[in-house]
Amino acid sequence: MAFASFGIITPVLSVVLSVFMLGLAIGSWGGGRSVGALVKRTGLSAAFFYAGAELLIGCGAFAVPHLFKASERLLLPAGQMDSVTYLMFSALALAISIFPWCVCMGATFPFMMGYVRELDRGNTKSFSFLYSANVLGAMAGTFYTAVVLVEQLGFRHTLLAAAAANFTIGFISLCLAWEQRQKSATPLETTAESAGEAVVGGNALNQLVLFSTGFIAMAMEVVWSRAFTIVLKTQVYSFALIVFAYLAATFIGSCAYRRDLRIQRVKSKTSIFSALAVTAFLPVLVNDPRFLVEHYWDANLDPLSAVLLLASICPFCGLLGYLTPGLIDEVAVGDPRRAGQAYAINVVGCILGPLLACYILLPFISERAALILLALPFVAFWLALCRAQPLPQRIGVLTITVAVAAWTIFVSQTFESFMIQNAKNVVLRRDYVASVISFGAQMDKSLLVNGVGMTKLTPITKFMSHLPLSFHQGPPKSVLIICFGMGTTYRSALSWDVDTTVVELVPSVAKSFKFYYPDADRLIQNPKGRIVTDDGRRYLNRCGKKFDVIVVDPPPPIEAAGSSLLFSRDFYELAKQHLNTNGILQMWFPGGELATAQAVTRSIVESFPYVRGFPSVWGSGVHLLASFEPIPVLDAKQLIARMPVSARQDMEEWDSSQDAVAYLSAVITNEYNLPQGLNPDTSIQVTDDQPYNEYFLLRRMRH
Repeated sequence: MAFASFGIITPVLSVVLSVFMLGLAIGSWGGGRSVGALVKRTGLSAAFFYAGAELLIGCGAFAVPHLFKASERLLLPAGQMDSVTYLMFSALALAISIFPWCVCMGATFPFMMGYVRELDRGNTKSFSFLYSANVLGAMAGTFYTAVVLVEQLGFRHTLLAAAAANFTIGFISLCLAWEQRQKSATPLETTAESAGEAVVGGNALNQLVLFSTGFIAMAMEVVWSRAFTIVLKTQVYSFALIVFAYLAATFIGSCAYRRDLRIQRVKSKTSIFSALAVTAFLPVLVNDPRFLVEHYWDANLDPLSAVLLLASICPFCGLLGYLTPGLIDEVAVGDPRRAGQAYAINVVGCILGPLLACYILLPFISERAALILLALPFVAFWLALCRAQPLPQRIGVLTITVAVAAWTIFVSQTFESFMIQNAKNVVLRRDYVASVISFGAQMDKSLLVNGVGMTKLTPITKFMSHLPLSFHQGPPKSVLIICFGMGTTYRSALSWDVDTTVVELVPSVAKSFKFYYPDADRLIQNPKGRIVTDDGRRYLNRCGKKFDVIVVDPPPPIEAAGSSLLFSRDFYELAKQHLNTNGILQMWFPGGELATAQAVTRSIVESFPYVRGFPSVWGSGVHLLASFEPIPVLDAKQLIARMPVSARQDMEEWDSSQDAVAYLSAVITNEYNLPQGLNPDTSIQVTDDQPYNEYFLLRRMRH
């Protein structure tokens, strides 16, 4: 939902993670400081305040969507999406929207620890128990939301289900508090508190470790989400898989700690860091394109490669799952105040890590270099503690660590280095959104974004402009193109000598224009052309202009969020407001699953009274033309007669074997009967609330 309101860019993901963690930190710290005083002052059980926090979290399910929409409107004057102003104010708007509910989530830990203390004042290890339970719940929530709930219910009803769960938890907690009312609600004080000591989370080493592990783990998660794209692709399930693997390994690690706690054989920090010094490098070792990648144009996920990649992060995450609750147990000794402050220190690191990864590391260095840099502090921690280990063990750990680090630095390859060795004329560009690779020569040029194939030099992208412009009744004067790609569609539109605006989300994609066309400089300087860095929907919301033609070329794969937000009925409702009389919208659908094609088609057919569909010049995919007025029925000769000489030359540029009439006839004489191809089930369509193309796993498993 944040992507829909603020743009599908890495900073949105980073800000959501950081604000979530900031709320947890403040809630944990504030809840820990206040729970004892609240119980003492009111005489109520700590479970009562836990119930209040859960009830407020449930209210967030209703408030956040409205806050996102309001923020989206308020940010329209903030300029293009790559402007510092927009990035700053969008981060602030996101923070305001989700922060209060995250504070309540953070407060649940010390509040529940307070209740456990009421039941058993001798329990000094309650944090790790609650931590394990919480991680298990997070893992289940991630899985069921991504795999089941959104596909079956849509976003709005999934939020309602989550709110109902929060309210149920709140009701159960109120019942627990009512049961506790007749027992003496003794103050939750500790020796440190009674003496007036300021508990700040244990000794300096524990504080540093808690901060560093949170900082590095969350920074790595952001880098993994980008580095693994080449294997996991850009589907919503990709990030969910990373989070699920992270949480599953963390849960196993926390369970291992609880087991060792019971048998009184808890592992030392030195032994944990000796393992972390090695396992932190594993994702770099495994994420080598020579082992995992063969077909970067294939939009489908390779199960074996995905399993190997996700397995590579599990040892590291499992060790952190063992270390973190153990450290907080050691510091807190069952006291909610101590636990809240110690957990807050860990979460402050989790706040800063994603921001560092997104704004400092990824725009300037490769994902491999970022992961290696983030792994080095664990080596430093082990070196600082290793004197506690026997000499043979130290030598063994040092040997393995040096070998693994050396392999990652000198032997393992990144996708970029793999491409440089195996492709021609590779040019790499990085920005805060993505890593962009241009490569190839002559007509065999390609564009990759985060390792995923976007487009090639193909006449299909020329027809995206020429078809709607030639069908337009009266001389067209203005064109809006959403998604730049290689710039082919933009170049073809300018051949009509019309005002042309193109909107592109990734700055480095537009900067790659010169790689594909020698006349790019002339086109960039054309006074009738304009390149805007923004989200297509956001641009329409803020531009206030109308166009004769709007061309949309959603980014692959069709299951990505970037595509669902452009295929949806909500987008068409917005686009309709920006079409002049006789205006035409061209939507490109590349083909794929029949049910998805039917959903995309119904969304546009039910949004416009007149829709026509034509196959591509290469026979795969379909150009959907939509308008409020009838689209004239014209043959190829009549369409060619409407085209300026420069546009006709542009259309024939890559295929001189046949004349323009025959070339165009191959497309328009094979028009689809769109109503006949619609699924009789009218619910099969794409909306913002239920992105049919994006959430598909159960549907495809059934079929």
